[in-house]
Amino acid sequence: MAQRAVWLISREPGTPFCSTVRFSRRYPTVEKRAKVFNGASYVPIPEDGPFLKALLFELRLLDDDEDFIESRDSCSHINKTSVYGLLIGGGELWPVVAFLKNNMIYACVPLVEQTLSPHPPLISISGISQGFELLFGVQDFLSLSQKNDTELNTKLNQLPDLLLQACPFGTLLDANLQNSLDSINFASVTHSQKQPAWKVGTYKGKPQVSISITEKVKSMQYDKQDIADTWQVVGTVTCKCDLEGIMPNVTISLSLPTNGSPLQDILVHPCVTSLDSAILTSSSIDAMDDSAFSGPYKFPLTPPLESFNLCYYTSQVPVPPILGFYQMKEEEIQVKITVNLKLHESVKNNFEFCEAHIPFYNRGPITHVEYKVSFGQLEVFREKSSLVWIIGQKFPKSMEINLSGTVTFGAKSHEKQSFDEICIGGTAYLKLHFRILDYTLTGCYADQHSVQVFASGKPKISTHRKLISSDYYIWNSKAPAPVTYGSLLLSESLCLLSESGKVRNKITSRPMRPSGNSR
Repeated sequence: MAQRAVWLISREPGTPFCSTVRFSRRYPTVEKRAKVFNGASYVPIPEDGPFLKALLFELRLLDDDEDFIESRDSCSHINKTSVYGLLIGGGELWPVVAFLKNNMIYACVPLVEQTLSPHPPLISISGISQGFELLFGVQDFLSLSQKNDTELNTKLNQLPDLLLQACPFGTLLDANLQNSLDSINFASVTHSQKQPAWKVGTYKGKPQVSISITEKVKSMQYDKQDIADTWQVVGTVTCKCDLEGIMPNVTISLSLPTNGSPLQDILVHPCVTSLDSAILTSSSIDAMDDSAFSGPYKFPLTPPLESFNLCYYTSQVPVPPILGFYQMKEEEIQVKITVNLKLHESVKNNFEFCEAHIPFYNRGPITHVEYKVSFGQLEVFREKSSLVWIIGQKFPKSMEINLSGTVTFGAKSHEKQSFDEICIGGTAYLKLHFRILDYTLTGCYADQHSVQVFASGKPKISTHRKLISSDYYIWNSKAPAPVTYGSLLLSESLCLLSESGKVRNKITSRPMRPSGNSR
């Protein structure tokens, strides 16, 4: 999508053709592309004089245009689209987008990336809609607060610089030319610092900085002596910096409490200008000891306009937030289940939600359930052959809850039967879904008072954090379980790291047996 040329023509009595070209811009690079795409049907962009005469003729705006001309005025040539073909130098310049508004003719020639003979459908030429958008943007800019010819002349003089920003090389980036003008004016009254190529504009408004820390905890628990449970935290810090200036400088610090788990395998956004060497060398493969770097983790940066992920990290917390065991025993068309869940005493007992999903794959629909639950409520999804234990927003004071019961199934139906190649026979799992707001398992937080902003105005600084479960499985301890799946526990963190092109193959989860578990 690009434009070959743009014109602004004012209607002025007493001048040749009663019109004057007030502004024109040609794009040689786009013209070369047009010559290649259009082939034998290519017609070059003419000089302003021939173009003006041909356009006025087509629009019936010439003084001597009183005679009927069939090629232009017959019923078969009624124009409903403001897209014209101009006869110039023995060829037809097409398509030409043009319209008259307030004694000003706005015109442009979009690039057509194919042969022009025969004319392709207008709807297939994306440059036409872009041309209208550009011309409407110019019209809005010229008519905004325009009171006299002096102001019009001033705005026409500004057009060359504005189109350099709004439509470089004929490609429209922003139809609101006032945005480009504000950007130019702001840069001229500040300093001569060069605008970086990756930052297409500047922010104007109330300064504010928002920092959000999201930790996802993964866990695989087996309740077996010969298989170690695994868990790990993957964290993402997302920022949005609405600050005035071309290159505002910000320093964001992440801190840990005294007993917090150190952040490891930290990968940062390219806008971060420097890092402490201790942050770069902190890796999850290293043995945990007292010398592990525990912050504060400082990130000096020049933020982009949009929201961005400041960094990713992993962490090896001592214990998972919820310890549990799940036992399922088959008895003909029934299964007996026993579930115990215990919230660790160090975890904030205030959930946005907490649920345990218990699916039964490769079985018929649930026909009957007898159960006893010590806390929360149980919902039965018969057709989906699953149970959902809604725990709620808090664990009881004991921090421990139990569920036991018997589930009876009907005959299998092959039409809508859920099937799983892993969960066959007694191999089954319980999956936890929960979210805790204003909390992270590592203890990581962003102190508002430690955020340093070097820009005009005093920004409002807001911080948020949350813990979310992700692939949090508790396997039936009475049957074999897919232990090899534990190697995929870090699949999400590896994907995050691969986005930065710095995947570290040495990242592993730290297998540990939870202490103090009554299982």
